[in-house]
Amino acid sequence: MKQAGENIFGMKKVCPTGKMIAGKTHLSVLVIALFLFVSCSSWKNAAYRNMTVVFYNVENLFDVENEPGKSDGEFTPDGQKNWDETRYQKKLSDISNVISGINEGDLPEIVGLCEVENEKVVRDLVQTGLLAKGNYEVVHHESPDFRGIDCALAYRPEEFKVLSHSAVPVSFEDDPNPATRDILYVKGRTRNREEFHVFVNHWPSRIGGVDKTEPKRVAVARVLKSKIDSVMSRNAKAHIIVMGDMNDDPDKKSLSEVLGANAPSTPDAVLVNLMFPDFNNGKGTYNYRGNWNMLDNMIVSPGLLDSKGFRCVEEKGHIFHEEWMEHRSRNKEMSPNRTYGGPNYYGGVSDHFPVYFRLRR
Repeated sequence: MKQAGENIFGMKKVCPTGKMIAGKTHLSVLVIALFLFVSCSSWKNAAYRNMTVVFYNVENLFDVENEPGKSDGEFTPDGQKNWDETRYQKKLSDISNVISGINEGDLPEIVGLCEVENEKVVRDLVQTGLLAKGNYEVVHHESPDFRGIDCALAYRPEEFKVLSHSAVPVSFEDDPNPATRDILYVKGRTRNREEFHVFVNHWPSRIGGVDKTEPKRVAVARVLKSKIDSVMSRNAKAHIIVMGDMNDDPDKKSLSEVLGANAPSTPDAVLVNLMFPDFNNGKGTYNYRGNWNMLDNMIVSPGLLDSKGFRCVEEKGHIFHEEWMEHRSRNKEMSPNRTYGGPNYYGGVSDHFPVYFRLRR
């Protein structure tokens, strides 16, 4: 039992003259103890804060309306694909389940998306299922793509504050009417005031042949590189995050040479492609006729690999998939379970798997 004149630690309370103090010292000790507890708790929480960054090609996320100026007629109830509200809601629910399942115990803070029709479908998505708990905000710009598909960014505003955003137009010397996706650029700040420069991409497809279409992807890489160089000319240590469906593997000219995105172990790399390790191990996000391609890439500047502030936990990215997202062929070969194959409805989530990486400080 605590004796009279002792504090909460069982120590005598004595003033410089040797007299015991009853009330004020006891209160002071309590205040100091509480201050230390709160300070230590706050420091611990700040020291171990995590952030998950995701990119997902969601395969033609269209609403059911025929929007003037867009070639979206097939994604309507009367269109070739018989796209209706039931199928739309199922796709929203499935994508929500994928994204909310990536980070166990918490929702991703930053989510890049491509193949979305408009801002409405992204807002519908972030209000579906468990994603609704994230109170996500959305950044979206309309692109000139003839199919009407764009890039977008969803983010949790309590963890990432958007400062500015813009569409970076893409043009080709041999084609004055490119009709391709803009690059979405978003500048923002984390809770600890680290500034991120995020680029969401969807580069020209391989339809027509990989080699024949490569010059267009190289051209987009040059546009992106110019924008990144502009950012880094103002701050050589700027935190850059490049995500997207580049329709190229990490070792292709567009990414490794033009953009200069190298493997994590590369000395003095200007940019680091976090998907190189899985790519080198034969993994991929898209399966074409039984062959895996790492078309979806996550690229960062070296500042996100050092020991200051947020850093990439494992210095690599990850591919996320679970059994319910997969399709098995007759030969038991696995691939992403797509929503459509031509006009045929398969009811899957997407023909791509999402990629992600984790940051910690």
